[in-house]
Amino acid sequence: MMSRYADVHCHLSFPEFDSDRDVVIARMRETGVGLLIDPGTDAASSRRSIALADQHDFIYANVGLHPSEVRTPCTPELIDELAALARAKKVVGIGEIGLDYHWPGYDRENQTEAFREMLRMAISLDLPVVIHCRDAWQDMLRVLDEERSSNLRGMMHCFSGDLDIARQCIKFGLKISVPGTITYKKSPLPEVVASVSLNDLLSETDAPYLSPVPMRGKRNEPAYVAHTVRAVADSRPEPFEAVTDALVTNARKLFGIPDTVSGCV
Repeated sequence: MMSRYADVHCHLSFPEFDSDRDVVIARMRETGVGLLIDPGTDAASSRRSIALADQHDFIYANVGLHPSEVRTPCTPELIDELAALARAKKVVGIGEIGLDYHWPGYDRENQTEAFREMLRMAISLDLPVVIHCRDAWQDMLRVLDEERSSNLRGMMHCFSGDLDIARQCIKFGLKISVPGTITYKKSPLPEVVASVSLNDLLSETDAPYLSPVPMRGKRNEPAYVAHTVRAVADSRPEPFEAVTDALVTNARKLFGIPDTVSGCV
């Protein structure tokens, strides 16, 4: 089967896949997932993402510092460590980074400063960013505006905002990455997906989290991105094949991944 899908955000290196990772990879390939990006959430997980990417030509890595990992002020030593990891051959982006105000007990100032540092790192290294935002849209957009740069680009991972927020993100050079929540009842994503340009959309699983219908309740995995892509196509006027081709092309262009990676299984 030829490559049909891209999963631009999947935590395949997480412990949830330690017992059957090879089987999950085989299943994703059989489904037609020909490109996967595994994001880091701190230095240790970024190293695991890179190690996994080094084992497979169709898997790439991001290096990042998730806001939930920012419990104290971000040190220069940590920034230097992450910047060094980001120079690895298979690293194609800086992420997962951002702001998360959902859980209590986290210092918002520390999160914001770490987010700024990671944005500046991405700009310095000329890499796209992969941004996490939960219950923090006003501050997120403010920081993006203040850190604006001509080469700041990337994606809003697991997008959960409305159409107005999506349009603001796109103005900052960010694509809208659609997870399996598009298949949930009352999701705002079908309207968002229908109203923006196809060139501004990406597909992801965020596995092992957020399994799409009809797999909801099970551990998510990259093969399930097919359900998300079907929901994206159902919300668009273009033919299914045009949507699938665009989502893969958008991912390759954003992350600078050549179209020479094997797409056959």
